[in-house]
Amino acid sequence: MPFGFYIIMAAQFFSALADNALLIVAIAALREMHAPAAYEPLLKTFFTVSYVVLAAFVGAFADSMPKWRVMFISNTVKIVGCAMMFVNVHPLLAYAVVGLGAAAYSPAKYGILTEYLPHRLLVIANGWIEGLTVCAIILGVVIGGALIQPAIAYKLLSLDFPIINTGIDTVSEMGLCFVGAFYILASMFNLYVPETGVDHKTLHKNPWYLMREFNHCLVLLWRDRLGQISLAVTTLFWGAGATLQFIVIKWAEVSLQLDLSKSSMLQGVVALGVALGAVGAAKMITLRKSLGVIPLGIAMGLIVLVMNFVHFVWLAVPLLIIIGGLSGYFVVPMNALLQHRGHILMGAGHSIAVQNFNENLSILMMTGIYYLMVKIDLSIYWVITLFGLFVSASMLLVKRRHQANQLKHDDVIHLDDGGSH
Repeated sequence: MPFGFYIIMAAQFFSALADNALLIVAIAALREMHAPAAYEPLLKTFFTVSYVVLAAFVGAFADSMPKWRVMFISNTVKIVGCAMMFVNVHPLLAYAVVGLGAAAYSPAKYGILTEYLPHRLLVIANGWIEGLTVCAIILGVVIGGALIQPAIAYKLLSLDFPIINTGIDTVSEMGLCFVGAFYILASMFNLYVPETGVDHKTLHKNPWYLMREFNHCLVLLWRDRLGQISLAVTTLFWGAGATLQFIVIKWAEVSLQLDLSKSSMLQGVVALGVALGAVGAAKMITLRKSLGVIPLGIAMGLIVLVMNFVHFVWLAVPLLIIIGGLSGYFVVPMNALLQHRGHILMGAGHSIAVQNFNENLSILMMTGIYYLMVKIDLSIYWVITLFGLFVSASMLLVKRRHQANQLKHDDVIHLDDGGSH
């Protein structure tokens, strides 16, 4: 891999680390202001909705200038959102601003891969990016949790500088300072992200034009025989993954008799599996072989059903690693294929914006359905069963669609089958 790729990875790592640490700190800020408990899950909603609402604009924005500049500007927006929370703007509104920065950041961080690297390296690059992002998620939650731990927080707050009055008086303010430092560090790496030499489109000033252009790109990618398959898989994966986070916590409380803090740690176990699967796919799967991993999605849904029969932690941990591993192994090649097709059809930024729109819409819809299931007090075992069967059935339909496409015309043969190493 060229050296610039590692700069991109470092920038992505610290930005994702800050995003996830900020979520924990934002929850602490809500509790400090005695906000209703229902506001806490709304943080995720306010963060995610920007990806859907602004999808028509962030892709065009990402393709209008060098990707390093887009990443730098987006990180600056995140810093503004963090600062808003520091000066007592409501955490939901401040976190929505951070989500705005994240929505603009995403097309740039993935789009630069297709501009900077040859197609044969896209799978391995996505494997490393996804694996590193998962590590940032785990470490970010751990750091965020540590910053709000009373023993650590009050010890840090007791540190004073001579003469200087920092104005940092609460646990959340102290946590926000650390998160802001991570965002600044990510921004510094953004400045050293390499130029790719790709020609950029002038950003159109008419919002209706941008919306029509986005709709055109959306239809174009769903009509493309390879694009529709990879987009369907990644859309399903992210919606299912977000829902699985909540399912794991509830299942651990009911089936394993774990409290919230311990059941939350099992999310890290799934994330570890995703990271291992992502790295494995990066080492073993080429772009031409990427569509061969679809059956693993069917298998993952069926293996989820095994959760209904597990009542011991020592069995739960390997099971969740397997589920996460299968997820990472099949989504990374699909992600690489989607980026490849999008780059060819419409440009990297527009492609990732379409992907983000579909994936985050899926997250909002599937977590909403999960909320309704919980609202009607449906047993977690029924939720797991319906979830697993839905994932397997959906992946089976995608597999059959791909087979039907291949009977009409073999598009896979044109994909680069060079070594991924």
